[in-house]
Amino acid sequence: MIEPERIHQYKGLSTDQYEELFSNYLIESWSYSKVNTFSRNEKAFEKQYIYNEAFKKSSTTIAGSAYHEALEYYFSNKKEGVEKDIVDIQEVAFKYIKEVPSNEWKIQKSTPNIEACVLSANKTVTSLITNFYSEKHVYDFDEILFVEIYNKELLTINGVDIPIPCHSKIDLIVKKDNKIIIIDHKSKKSFSDQKEITLSIGKQAITYVKSIEAKTKQKVDEVWFIENKYSKNRNGSNQLTCFNIELNKDNRAVYEALLYEPLKRMIEAVSDPNYVYLLNDSDNLVDKAELNAFWSRTMIAEVDDFNIPESKKELIEKRLKKIRDSSIANISPIAIKKFKKNASEFIQFNLNDKDMKNEEKIEHVLRTLNVLVKVNTVLEGYSSDTYLLEASSGTNLGSIYKYKLDLAHALNVPSIIIKKELIIHNEQSFLAIEAPKKRKEILNFDLKHLHGKKIPIGINNFGDVVFWDLENQSTPHAIIGGATGSGKSKMLESTLEYAIASGIEDIVIFDPKYEFGRYNENPNINVYSDIDDIESMMELLVEEMNRYVKNHKQKLRLIIFDEFADALSSSSKGNDLKVYEHQVIGNYKDGREKTKKIHVDTKKSLEENLKILSQKGRSTGLRIVAATQRASVKVISGDTKVNFPVQICFRVPKEIDSKVVLGEPGAETLTGKGDGLINSPEYTDLVRFQGFYKK
Repeated sequence: MIEPERIHQYKGLSTDQYEELFSNYLIESWSYSKVNTFSRNEKAFEKQYIYNEAFKKSSTTIAGSAYHEALEYYFSNKKEGVEKDIVDIQEVAFKYIKEVPSNEWKIQKSTPNIEACVLSANKTVTSLITNFYSEKHVYDFDEILFVEIYNKELLTINGVDIPIPCHSKIDLIVKKDNKIIIIDHKSKKSFSDQKEITLSIGKQAITYVKSIEAKTKQKVDEVWFIENKYSKNRNGSNQLTCFNIELNKDNRAVYEALLYEPLKRMIEAVSDPNYVYLLNDSDNLVDKAELNAFWSRTMIAEVDDFNIPESKKELIEKRLKKIRDSSIANISPIAIKKFKKNASEFIQFNLNDKDMKNEEKIEHVLRTLNVLVKVNTVLEGYSSDTYLLEASSGTNLGSIYKYKLDLAHALNVPSIIIKKELIIHNEQSFLAIEAPKKRKEILNFDLKHLHGKKIPIGINNFGDVVFWDLENQSTPHAIIGGATGSGKSKMLESTLEYAIASGIEDIVIFDPKYEFGRYNENPNINVYSDIDDIESMMELLVEEMNRYVKNHKQKLRLIIFDEFADALSSSSKGNDLKVYEHQVIGNYKDGREKTKKIHVDTKKSLEENLKILSQKGRSTGLRIVAATQRASVKVISGDTKVNFPVQICFRVPKEIDSKVVLGEPGAETLTGKGDGLINSPEYTDLVRFQGFYKK
């Protein structure tokens, strides 16, 4: 255990007091990386950590991140007693590289397109993992305590209480000979010099140590930095080496003093909205053209043009206004724009900073790849824009799909969607590219879009309303997937409101999350939230449906089942479904009846009843819309998708989640807040739309 320190002065503040203090700082937390960047290049710090604009990453940087991901997987399994082989962890690394958004790659002379970047990253990470497997003995310890532990703690450095929390991510914490040791994995082109690293790396070591000791209350004895050199040693020597930082009392004092000086200057800077961050022209670790382009943007851009947290937006907006006002007093906006254009000329492989329209970027990228196209039309949507491409005669359209990542990189978006089918527009066929964008407008709920029993789902980029037709026998039921905040719940609300307005007089809502209770006041709507009530009502619905089928009756009834996966997981199963009766098997001497509990029947589960309703209900007028944020094959099986021919998906975390809901990728690239995709028999291809927002 560590010796108890005095209580951090800011931990004694009330929540309101601390929030008031915290609101004065331009960043939400500090870390060793932030301190190091600030010391090296203040302008790079401003770009990356205040305006949240990350620099493009080289293939070797991404390979290093993939290597970390692979080692996390390896050591997490090893902690549980499972030894993963080299193929398993290679697959983790390759998957990580595959999922890197297109606009994060840095195009260079040696890697002139995304495909080359991916190949280079795969090659580098393969070397790193091969080295690791050959020399795992360097990781010599007795026990794994933690793998990839995240911390956010208020720390005292050099005797001074730091007012904002320290955020750190520790690769590995182990125990050896009763010592607690922090291990940090590093991938390198060449090994660091032992003498130089001892002092320079001490600041990183003490940051990790103070953070972990604050979190676990356990004393850390050593920090190991294990470097893996991906370039092959010609002399056949080891590719892994371990730098051991011992943490005696004197070393701790030195490292804290070394860390405190740049940390203090950084904290002072971020507490002053008017601080001028200097650009270090001698810094070879950042792209100076990117930095100059960023500087010019801060002179002319608005706060909404940057990805700034809401909690800091007001403070940075004041800063931007002051910078802009003082700059424009001395430099005209025309001169700033001209400087921005000149700066962009040095960014040879990044069209993001070029003074070009998006359609020009698309044409330029494909032209450099020997594909001649012309962007005929640009259709501006709410969350995405659609570019209609007219290809030259003889152009192989399939080749355009191959350069999907390069097109996304040029447009500075994580990914794009290229439609599988050609789009007919103004009696001409085009290849359509959809690119996400920052949404500036809200598509408000409006009854003018309602026509009969055709429920409006949203509006596509062509300005057409996308419908779910309740009177179409081929589209009886709809399933909706989407992560939290993606727009799923808002769509259920708008669907319900449109259904009420269309005249549907019988609506049942299964609401396990208790979000639709206000609709209980409507005489045509019944809301069930308790799982027992949901199960009972589902049984009654099946019984009534069977009577309707038998008597050839029809009645339009809408069932809304929110978070059905949660309800299914908490519903009755196994023995809970068995029905027992007490049967008389004799009499006692005193005349009382002797009974025995006998199993007489087994009720159908909630999942079975939902399946029966979706299979047989369409002919009786039953319509179901079921929603879940858990997009897994256990929840949305093949049978489920057959019974729910209308499949709608909002943003999901991974490509596999999109494939589960829609049968193909795409939803992982959506922007959230109502940006969705629909797969329906009424449309020949996936249709992208913006969902309605009901206040």
